[in-house]
Amino acid sequence: MFQDPAFWVAIAFLGFIALITYLKVPAMVTKQLDERAVKIKADLDEARKLREDAQALFADFQRRQREALTTADEIVARAKEDAEILKKESIAELEVSLKRRQELAESKIRQAEEKAVSEVQSIAVDVAIAAASKLMQDGLKDQKSDALVDQSIKDLGSQLN
Repeated sequence: MFQDPAFWVAIAFLGFIALITYLKVPAMVTKQLDERAVKIKADLDEARKLREDAQALFADFQRRQREALTTADEIVARAKEDAEILKKESIAELEVSLKRRQELAESKIRQAEEKAVSEVQSIAVDVAIAAASKLMQDGLKDQKSDALVDQSIKDLGSQLN
């Protein structure tokens, strides 16, 4: 039996098991496995927490993006309204300006007409005075001069029109 190598292998195996048990190797292995399991569980919990935080941040980002888009749409709508109001105001101001310019032009035309009528009347008076003066110099008789003056007065009305 002592010479049988299987016996010595069995003794060595039992000694090895006894030594491992004496040094509490299974407890250390179990402790290391438990620590590793705890660490893995902590890592998983941290990963789950980070994932939840990331999802919350993503949801917050999406909410802010929707709010930003809504705000941008409101700004665009407000800008369009402001542009429309500005357009209407500009058109109104332009119409007022054009009306004022038209009234000014009409006023200038009336003044020019009045000046022209005044000049025509002045020329007519000058012509009448010159004709009367010539008649006086020529020494026309009273009846003939009266007829000429009457004729000139009648012609003056048609010439002024």
